Amino acid sequence: MSSAELIGVTKRFGKVTALDGVSLTVEKGEFLSIVGPSGCGKTTLLRLIAGFELPTEGTVRVRGTDVSSPSSAVPPEHRDIGMVFQTFALWPHMKVADQIRFPLDHRKHLPDDVAADKEGRVTEVLRLTGLEEYRDRYPSELSGGQQQRVGLARAIAPKPSLLLMDEPLSALDAELREELRREIQTLHQVTEVAIVYVTHDQSEALSMSDRVVVMRNGRIEQLDTPQKIYRHPTTEFVARFVGRANLMPGKWDGDRFIPDAGEGLSWEFGEVAEEFREKGICPIRPEQLEIARTGDGIPGTVRNSLFNGREHHYTVEVPGAALQVYMSTGPEYEVGDQVVVNARRDGVPQ
Repeated sequence: MSSAELIGVTKRFGKVTALDGVSLTVEKGEFLSIVGPSGCGKTTLLRLIAGFELPTEGTVRVRGTDVSSPSSAVPPEHRDIGMVFQTFALWPHMKVADQIRFPLDHRKHLPDDVAADKEGRVTEVLRLTGLEEYRDRYPSELSGGQQQRVGLARAIAPKPSLLLMDEPLSALDAELREELRREIQTLHQVTEVAIVYVTHDQSEALSMSDRVVVMRNGRIEQLDTPQKIYRHPTTEFVARFVGRANLMPGKWDGDRFIPDAGEGLSWEFGEVAEEFREKGICPIRPEQLEIARTGDGIPGTVRNSLFNGREHHYTVEVPGAALQVYMSTGPEYEVGDQVVVNARRDGVPQ
């Protein structure tokens, strides 16, 4: 049985269509991330599953039961879900242990083991989230990362079948986000709860998820594994939005791509979406290209050079395009250098 399902769901706010005929299944125990530009409908989708909004059209199901339609809805507290918000949403007058105990005292339906030993469950969740030594502190006595851990602990305490997370790490600094990413992944593995995770950070989605939903204008643009989303985007939008992609003009001859620039060049590809073939473009990631001072390739000029510690990021101006090239080894190039750009032999997707 799936953890949640949207069937032909449309949501309108006046004349604005936030979701347009979306159908989506969240499988039991999976980690599903939703990404897309601002206003694409990802938070609206989450709020519909949670029960904070009613669909204009379509049906929402949780664990096989219809919970939302245009005319009726099961209240959020009866949907067997947990929610972690972008803001920490903690009660300032409650200690950490009381925050976690709150949903256990106010939910009508709890798993038998949780209902039989609420205090034991509070202690267990404190241990899982590394909050044991903070159980008697108030939110004002905690750091931002600790406060978000409390929000996460409160959400998983009743053992929900589905956990909804709305950009939970966006208010934290980069180092703390990285740390909490790992902790959320560990909690997912331990609890086996299905997670729907909304984020604007594509690296979070790619690194944490079993599947990724890329949304655009209220519709699903692509739904696939992180590897497929990155290596084999199905549309020009996905190629540009998730990571960076150079969309090079040229011609397709079977699985070989012949760039317009660069005499005599042809690159062999594996799986490439039909949209790219029809438009005569090739989506190629910056790390799939390399530059050299001489040899075969597309002639160009280095226009920008950035060093980020692990690799150099170059912008190379070639006829009709500016290519992004990431190089982790080899000689360094400076702005103004004349170079040639070619596909890495070990970097073209197969």
